[in-house]
Amino acid sequence: MQVGVAGPSAWVRIDGRGTFQNSAGLKEFAAEMMRRGHREFVVDLAACELMDSTFLGTLTGIALGLPPEGKLTVVRANDRNRAVMQNLGLDRIFAVEESAPAPAPGRMEDAETNPPQKARRETIIQAHENLVAANPANAIRFKDVLEFLQQKAP
Repeated sequence: MQVGVAGPSAWVRIDGRGTFQNSAGLKEFAAEMMRRGHREFVVDLAACELMDSTFLGTLTGIALGLPPEGKLTVVRANDRNRAVMQNLGLDRIFAVEESAPAPAPGRMEDAETNPPQKARRETIIQAHENLVAANPANAIRFKDVLEFLQQKAP
């Protein structure tokens, strides 16, 4: 996962897979960018093979946490990733576009993707709660995952 800033937009580029392993780093990056006043996020999935539910829920949490003037845009998703987002109703929460709304940063940096175990567990739980908050039809899909993780939480 690489991150950068271009003008008012904070950018994330996923190479390979968007998973629980890079979700905590994504969440931390977004929180820091929000603290710095950024309200526009662009997530470039051109090189992303697939996304798991934790990653999708983390994107959803970022979108749901933006103020009314904020926007999260997912760009250049492959057909499979686009279908998953539509199936979960996430295309109603954030924009899914073919191309980027603005130029990408000239320089992107690798983001931290190895948080402590406790932060990872909290991110996974919160991500799945975000998916349910975004679309109540997702409750049945993630009920077992949430119950399992919440029972194991310290």
